[in-house]
Amino acid sequence: MSTSISIVGVLLISLCGCGESGTAIDLEAHRQEIEQWKEKRLARLTSDDGWLTLAGLFWLKEGENTFGRDSTNDIIFPAGKAPRRAGALWLENGIVRMQARPRVEMKHKDSLVTSIIMQSDEEGSVSPTILNIGAVSFYIIKRGDQLGVRVKDKENPARLNFKGLDFFPIDHTWRIEAKFKPYTPPKVLDIPSQVGTIEKYESPGLLIFEIDGKTYTIDAVIEKGSENQLFIMFTDETNGEETYQVGRQLYAALPDTNNNVIIDFNKAYNWPCVFTEFATCPIPPRQNHLPIRVEAGEKMYRGH
Repeated sequence: MSTSISIVGVLLISLCGCGESGTAIDLEAHRQEIEQWKEKRLARLTSDDGWLTLAGLFWLKEGENTFGRDSTNDIIFPAGKAPRRAGALWLENGIVRMQARPRVEMKHKDSLVTSIIMQSDEEGSVSPTILNIGAVSFYIIKRGDQLGVRVKDKENPARLNFKGLDFFPIDHTWRIEAKFKPYTPPKVLDIPSQVGTIEKYESPGLLIFEIDGKTYTIDAVIEKGSENQLFIMFTDETNGEETYQVGRQLYAALPDTNNNVIIDFNKAYNWPCVFTEFATCPIPPRQNHLPIRVEAGEKMYRGH
């Protein structure tokens, strides 16, 4: 009987483990969950409108902003992907109007357009107005008080020459149970970006957790368009070595009825700025620095 109990015990230990919270988890199920997450991460990144397609970022000035492939335009499209002079974006009192030149095949949702008011990516629940010229698309972004044009190219060299993603080995001990301490009212954080703008993020509460017996905290925030989950931006001691120097990001489910939140650092991934100079990535707040090595999640892109 004692032999049987020992064998069963060994089997249970091999199939289950405990995260930093001490809660038993199914190791194989966790491994499969992370592998599926990595597949989705790769699919999003390499998709027709993923971050690898970014080919330009241009800030608008009041009045006329010309666009086309010619270098004398205010907004320069990739070589060979558009007419030399394709049209202009007119910015007047925060409203952007696109006016195409004659015989330019500009499309919006598969319909030809010559003139259209363009919504930005931060105008409430409205999706940005995306316009297409062949393989090139562009739309308006708003960062702080600035309006800009984001240009994407399905045939962008960064996408065609993509070298794949690298990750730390999956480690269930980096799946950590945190306590959520609500802020009443929610705290507003001024988060700087890598292009010099300031973005306001609402922080609903503080995440408190332990790693190797020491307590750490992170201000969780709510990201626009993803209000059904927590957005976590952080830095750690692997930054600048195995991981991106400006830190990483991940999402977590909203707190349960007991104010518990699972932070799985195996799902930490790089900012778009790792792959392109045309992204507008936030810089994690100082209070979200973890003075330890978080050896989990996505590593630095080797094509950087």
